[in-house]
Amino acid sequence: MTGQSTDIRTPDGLCEAYVACPDLGGPYPAVLMYMDGIGFRDTLKRMADRLAAAGYLVLLPNLYYRLGRAAPVDVADVLRPENRPRLTERVQSITPAALLADADGFLDYLDGHPRAKPGHPIGVVGYCMGGAHALRTAAHLGARVAAAASFHGGRLATDGADSPHLLAPRIRAELYIGHAHEDPAMTTEQIARLDQALAAAQVRYRAELYDGARHGWTMADLPAYDAPACEKHWDRLLSLYASTLKQR
Repeated sequence: MTGQSTDIRTPDGLCEAYVACPDLGGPYPAVLMYMDGIGFRDTLKRMADRLAAAGYLVLLPNLYYRLGRAAPVDVADVLRPENRPRLTERVQSITPAALLADADGFLDYLDGHPRAKPGHPIGVVGYCMGGAHALRTAAHLGARVAAAASFHGGRLATDGADSPHLLAPRIRAELYIGHAHEDPAMTTEQIARLDQALAAAQVRYRAELYDGARHGWTMADLPAYDAPACEKHWDRLLSLYASTLKQR
């Protein structure tokens, strides 16, 4: 498995990113991986490596690139209560319009990558804030996304006019949504609202509540990390992609 850094041209500048793929063979189905709110860091790169080892070309962009190049992340410092406003500000710096412009650039990059299947439908996966980005991207790119997944995604079905669940009629991908247990960012009311929207739009999806798992359970460097639940997430994600991306 090979991983390397790259820069991707977007309307707002150069987005640094990490790309991983198997050492031999190809071309491979491509997957766009959206980071959590903590930031672009080694934990996510190792996750990209693991996904790539299963037979995919994985692109992990630094979604905070508009705020500057990524610096080493001190998770404990980021999570301090006094630093919560700064974290919220960083998360909110990625507007829906900016995200979709980025998604177009990411797709162009993947379409031009020599190890990716040209013009082949891609997979998308997002964690935490990346869950909403995954749903928005699936709606925006339509049939170019074969499968999309969200894990402990927050604010997927709010009462706001720009809530991701309102985009359900535009989604052509098959979805998997893994909810954290008692997640303040994704309440039972939101879960029900999302289910209703996806069912009404006849989106192919599976939603699952990870009993006892807290928001952030997939991230090995977070206090919420739950190893058994994380392995379950890998099983669900790889099964989704095996039945969609690898069957085309």
